[in-house]
Amino acid sequence: LSTMAKKQKLFSALLSFILHGTRPPISSRVTATAMTESSPHPSSLHHLGRSSHPPMAEKIAAGRTLVLDVDAALLLPSSSSLFPYFMLVALEAGGYLRGLVLLLLYPIILSMGRASDVAVRVMAMVAFCGLRASRFRAGRAVLPKWFMEDVAAEGFEAMRMSNATGGRRVCVTRWLPRVMVEGLLRDYLGAEAVVGKEMKVLWGFYTGLMEEEDEVVLEEEKKIMAEGDDALGFCGSLEFLLHPLSRSCKDIYLATRDDRATWQALPRSKYPKAVVFHDGRLAFRPTAGSTLAMFMWLPFGVALASARLTVALTVPYRYSTPILAATGMSWRLKAGERPPLQTAGVERGCRRGQLFVCNHRTLLDPVYVSVALDRPVRAVSYSLSRLSELISPIGRTVRLTRDRDADGRAMGRLLESGDLVVVCPEGTTCREPYLLRFSPLFAELSDDVVPVGVAVETAMFYPTTAGGLKCLDPFFYMVNPRMCYTVQFLERVRTAVVREGKVPSADMANLVQKKIGDALGYSCTMLTRKDKYLMLAGNDGVVRKVDGKCSSAPLLVMDESHCTQFFFV
Repeated sequence: LSTMAKKQKLFSALLSFILHGTRPPISSRVTATAMTESSPHPSSLHHLGRSSHPPMAEKIAAGRTLVLDVDAALLLPSSSSLFPYFMLVALEAGGYLRGLVLLLLYPIILSMGRASDVAVRVMAMVAFCGLRASRFRAGRAVLPKWFMEDVAAEGFEAMRMSNATGGRRVCVTRWLPRVMVEGLLRDYLGAEAVVGKEMKVLWGFYTGLMEEEDEVVLEEEKKIMAEGDDALGFCGSLEFLLHPLSRSCKDIYLATRDDRATWQALPRSKYPKAVVFHDGRLAFRPTAGSTLAMFMWLPFGVALASARLTVALTVPYRYSTPILAATGMSWRLKAGERPPLQTAGVERGCRRGQLFVCNHRTLLDPVYVSVALDRPVRAVSYSLSRLSELISPIGRTVRLTRDRDADGRAMGRLLESGDLVVVCPEGTTCREPYLLRFSPLFAELSDDVVPVGVAVETAMFYPTTAGGLKCLDPFFYMVNPRMCYTVQFLERVRTAVVREGKVPSADMANLVQKKIGDALGYSCTMLTRKDKYLMLAGNDGVVRKVDGKCSSAPLLVMDESHCTQFFFV
């Protein structure tokens, strides 16, 4: 009884110190046995930033293993509501009906406590139950973008210092399932190990139940002991001391609620790895309020999209533009004027078409180039869905075969016939302010090209997808409450030097890429379509014909009605 009373007194003193900032009437080095029912271990708890304690930076500099509390020491306090993350899983991996069920349960979840264990288990049950485990990619393709916006600069700095000194980084998530955060922690923050609850799988499907992964915990404890040095813990809650890995930490640094209230989000410029690729339809964080607004908008949005599509298909550009702008579907021509359409072969007495080289944001890029020119254009593409081609206001596109010589001849014939040809040499869309590597074939087809920079802003949905139905891309664009396309024509670039053999076509492609990137304020990369689809969909993004139908590598299910669409590679 005396021992129990001492433990309760010690716990009360610690709790008073954390909640009210008063110094407990005990030593600043507090054994973690006060927080657990298990046998004592040599952990020492330090208040983060208190001068009387050893600075955490000195401990990290020793190259010791860092055990980081993800929930309360890496993510901002504003991310304490886990509902948006589970809603992303429900909507992007499960569908809108599943998301609606989760939204209807929100009052019950709120009454349980948004971060309580019961509430988390209820959200996990709704979001995961029935999903095929082998096809679940939201943890790597969707969630990292939103998690990165919630990473605290202070928590990231601890991981950065540990990496710089050669220490291992073990991340512990106490609330979120490991499958939701592993993509962020390993792919973007460089964690060597992630410890958290596992989603139980039965016959290849998630049951929605979470279970402790004792084998992973034991394995990490063995690794820490084998290193011959005790680990260093960094947490933002006393609950972390209840986790088994806390017993392996000789020193634990605690950030109090007051400390965390001053933390700032990690700036994009300091991301250890740029978030170039991400998937999912939602262009907003699905909090309970914003998700409710989305579901209330959808019936009206579908009707509005049908009206917008009818106007776009039946009314000439010069009249449809103001009508569509009145509904929130606008576009603008940046830097003033359309390029003169005199052709490169006028001096030789022949009429030759013009090649427009455009970065690729959505399926509608050639449409808005045509609108900006007020002239019909020809677009070239791979595997464009029949539905997208049917509703296209610029008519049928020219299908390519991925045979470089044959595709070059096909586009050459279009230019010889005097057509205005729009190509997107990135080969696939990119949502973020980055340009993918340009394929150099366009530089070999004409004496000059007109670079075109396009940017798109949407309020609710992304009109692109890597793992969903590509044929729905135009509809998701038009369902948005408001959206705006920006088209910018740049100065012509003379590419005759490539045809004359004076400059390599790859160098010319890089030059055009840089011009478009500078005009838009985007960063140029050497990433390709293959990099995107390997990360987001688990295949190389190439649609193949098998028995007259489109097929692809596993994890990206396609058929002839919704083949993945690309504009010119």
